[in-house]
Order: sequence, then C-alpha cells, then structure tokens
Amino acid sequence: IYDTLKCHISMMPVLQSLLSFHGAGSCSPQDLETALLQEGFLPLGRDELLLPATVIQGSVSGGCFVLALTSKDMRVRVTFQLCEGGFATLDLVEQVHEVWPPKPAIFSQQIIDNIEKSVKTFLQHTSSLSQPSHSPSGGHDQENGVTVSRLPCLKRGFKVDPYICTTDNRVIEYDVIRTVCKFHSQFQKIEIWETAQYGNMLLLDNDVNIAESDFAYTSAITGNGREDFCGKTVLILGGGDGGILHELLKTTVKHVTMIEIDEQVLDCARKHLRGICRDSLDSLKGNNYEVLVQDCVPVLEEYVSRGKEFDFVINDLTAIPISTKPVGSQWDFLRLILDLSLKVLAPSGKYYTQGNGYNSTAALAMYEEQIGRLQLQRPVGFSKETVCVPSYLEQWVFYCIWKASSASS
Repeated sequence: IYDTLKCHISMMPVLQSLLSFHGAGSCSPQDLETALLQEGFLPLGRDELLLPATVIQGSVSGGCFVLALTSKDMRVRVTFQLCEGGFATLDLVEQVHEVWPPKPAIFSQQIIDNIEKSVKTFLQHTSSLSQPSHSPSGGHDQENGVTVSRLPCLKRGFKVDPYICTTDNRVIEYDVIRTVCKFHSQFQKIEIWETAQYGNMLLLDNDVNIAESDFAYTSAITGNGREDFCGKTVLILGGGDGGILHELLKTTVKHVTMIEIDEQVLDCARKHLRGICRDSLDSLKGNNYEVLVQDCVPVLEEYVSRGKEFDFVINDLTAIPISTKPVGSQWDFLRLILDLSLKVLAPSGKYYTQGNGYNSTAALAMYEEQIGRLQLQRPVGFSKETVCVPSYLEQWVFYCIWKASSASS
C-alpha cells in the first residue's frame, strides 16, 4: 500500500494538515480505529477506506504505535501516531489537482475542526481512564486534560513551493499568486514571483533578494537619508534590481557607476520590477550614470591601479555567509571585495553594505572580526543599523564602514 501511495503522491501536489495532542492516555490501534469511524470524523465512509488499519511501526504494548488509514483511490491518507508521555500527532494528507476553478477540499476547515474535536474527546476519555483520580468524586482535572495545537495547512509538491527559510532556519510561507518568470542565467537561477502583499519579488538561487515592497532595504543601504550625495561620486557593486540606482538618480549626485555581472537580472528588473527600478534601467548610460555589465573584481582592480576613488561605495552583492568559521570561497570573496572597495574609497568616503539577519549573530560577529583585521595603512571604523525589510520577515543588519585615524578609532 505505502509503496503504491508513495509513487502516486509523487505525481501530484498534496495539502497536509498537522495536529498534535498533549495529555493523551494509552489506547490500542483497534480501539482508536473503532472510535474514530463510529464518531464519523472522516469525510469518508468505511467502504471507501483501506481496512483494517495497519500498525506500521512501534510497540502497541509500550503504548506507542502509528496507525494509518488510506482511501481506496489513494487521495486521502490519515496517520495517527501515539508516543510515550501522552503526546500524539495526527496528519491529514489530501491529494489535489492544480486546476481552475479548484475543486473543494475533502478536508475543509469545518471537517478538520470536527476531526480535532472528535480526536480530543476520545483522547480525553482514554486519559481519564488511565490517570488516577484527582478529586473525591473521581473526576479528572479539566485543566490537566488534552490540549491541541494545529499548524496551518502545508502545501507540498505544488508548481510553486511557497516556503523559504529565514537565515535562522524558520519557515516562511509566501502568498504567491503566480510565477512571473523562472530560468537559469550563466551565473544563477533567476525567479520572480507575483505576491499578494509584497508585489513582484526577485529570488536568486532560491533566496529572496528583494521585492517591490522593500524600499526599507534600499533606504538602509544608502544611509537612511543621513547622507548628502550632492556632487558626490558613487560606486554600486551589484544592485541589478535597479533600486539603489533609482534612488541615487533622484538626488543631484555627480556620477554613479554601477557594476552588475548578470545582464539577465537587469533585463528582468526592467520588465518585471518596475516598482523598484522605475525607468532607471531603461538605458544603461545617462548624463550622470553608467551601468557596466561586468565582473566587478577586475574593474575594481583596474580602479585601484589607476588610483581612482569614490565618495561612496555601496556593496549590494551578497549577504554575509552563514558558517561556523570565516573560511571558504564565499568568505574569500567577501574579504576581497571589502579590501578592494576600501582601496578605491576616498579618505572621507563611506562604504555601505548589507550584513545578514539579526539572529545570525555568529556570522555578524565574524564579519566584524574581518573588519578589524583589514590590512590598510590606516584603521577603519564602522557602525551598524537594524532594519525591518518587509519581504524578508526578519530584521536585517546593515553596515557603514569608513577610514579612520588611529586617534579616533
């Protein structure tokens, strides 16, 4: 049955509802099966289920077992697991078709509510039978009875997987309406989602990069209004969404040079992220700006050899790597960019960059250690700012670094 079910489920998406119960008493799989079917908690009749129910693992005598019920058409699976210590889980899995209009779900919200109530009532009963009395009348303390927790319905196997982890490994479900575009460029996987809350959202290698809602990001990496760009020269590393360039061109900046390696990111932004870049990428060169479609490392090395300097360098390439030690190709690249950027930074200039999520404390600490180890003729100072970026659904840390004298460091 389960080999057949596994093959069948892999061919179409499923909705999975997860419930957990605390304070359950002991019972047998047969008692549970009988009680559940008598209560009519399933939106299916007995003749529609593969019976008898099967204990697929665990020890009944030890009070631990897994009970599985499956519909004959393989569309529905119900798995109940009773563990030691009175903890039980109930998984409701339903295959669905991604068609429009969508078919009504078998496990509707009302059905799941009824299932939760029925299972809780049954487990309350088994708990009261297995627990010693707590009152002269023999009644069970209701406050110490079965409690239930329920996760929202999980969507698995859909054309668009709406789940992405935060930097500290918490799961976020995005309200994706559709995939606008999805392909691999020479350098990375590029994807744009249309979302209900955040507008169009750019993902690079399955990582949320920026959404049309995220002006907070662009503002933070350009100083949050504290900087005067009037008459200044600015170098942007990365920034293919065009948001930083657009904000700078709204000022009386002297000149902006932007270096983006992936031309297809620029093309996608120009077409699908107009809420971020507006018209700033309609042309790659203007009176006071130029976008270079190149690898920034050789360009930076050329600038260093020529002694070229900028009043501001804004690094919008990648976030600080999350690792146990500051080693590996990502950290080597980060150190190289930081070193080259500070070499082309004017003595009174400022270097802005994103850090990582607020809860990525180890990675942030390692980055600050790298700042302290910079091999420059003069020391550097830095400040950091924490900003809530809407589509990230976590606080994000940004850094400002500048050259400083020994006396003021």
